[in-house]
Amino acid sequence: MIKIDKNTKGVAMLDRTQWFLAGMSIALSVQLSQPVAAAVPVGKAVQIAQTNSRDAAQKVYKEAEKLYEQGTPESLRGAIVKYEEALKLYRKAGNRSREALTLHNMGGAYLNLGEHQKALEYYSQSLPLKRTLNDRGGEATTLHNIGGIYLKLGEKQKALDYYNQSLSLFRAVGSPHWEAVALNSIGLVYSDLGEKKKALEYYSQSLLLKRAIKDQRGEATILNNIGRVYSDLGEKQKALDYYNQSLPLRRAVEDRGGEAVTLSSMAFVKRSLGNFTGALTDIEASLKLIENLRRKIATPESRSSYFATIQDYYKFYIDLLMQLHKTNPNSGYDIKASEARKRASNP
Repeated sequence: MIKIDKNTKGVAMLDRTQWFLAGMSIALSVQLSQPVAAAVPVGKAVQIAQTNSRDAAQKVYKEAEKLYEQGTPESLRGAIVKYEEALKLYRKAGNRSREALTLHNMGGAYLNLGEHQKALEYYSQSLPLKRTLNDRGGEATTLHNIGGIYLKLGEKQKALDYYNQSLSLFRAVGSPHWEAVALNSIGLVYSDLGEKKKALEYYSQSLLLKRAIKDQRGEATILNNIGRVYSDLGEKQKALDYYNQSLPLRRAVEDRGGEAVTLSSMAFVKRSLGNFTGALTDIEASLKLIENLRRKIATPESRSSYFATIQDYYKFYIDLLMQLHKTNPNSGYDIKASEARKRASNP
């Protein structure tokens, strides 16, 4: 089994565990009074210079990792600056594997900033290096992340091509976790293409793997995705069944963001089934989680960005309250809708 580098960043969300080899300082002094024979050989001098560059690169790389982990726009840009510095030093040291990894992680930083073309540029530089090094696990990860960018750009067939390449490699290196991730991603593309039954085939394969390796977080995500497909197919009760399987798993692993997504999905389905009070309970629980998460975000810029992604939840909630107000005009639903509008306009 080939081990996939845990320092890899990006869409695939590989383990962000950091590693750092302790640096050492080497003092090199050549006295002019010494005979030529006592001077450091050229080959040795090159080796020392490369060691110095490698150690300096690892120090800067560690600083980049800390900034990346913070995840704010400011820290991500700071990480990119540090990665650039590390990249130059790794190239100077001739360390091509770390060069490839650093390029990949720069792509991940740009991706998290929403700068898709820039992310693609760095992933595309990393990919041939990983192939040259025969780093098949790293190649698979980069291919998967490129597929994710094309999906975000709306180029679904291109995304499918890259995801399928990554799937073959994840299988070849014996990585069931990332094989399941790739299968899920392919399912997402087919769902977006309207090929719902094909999406279900890939989701089902992914679900079996996630259960086999006891990845509850991943299992919950896929169950939610299956529920969404059944909802799109008009099989609302079946959708609810899958959401109800996903929800306790989300809670068990304390995935509050995922829990909010599943609760909102359940609310949409219950409303379509005419269960307005059930829908209200679920969307209110979802929004409570979302607002708690928002309060924990450090910077105003990040809070605003997060807030923009969940505006549809507030719109659904307000529409539902007004629908309930029409049938129960004296129950205060209009007042709650007014309060929700204020919250929705205050990131």
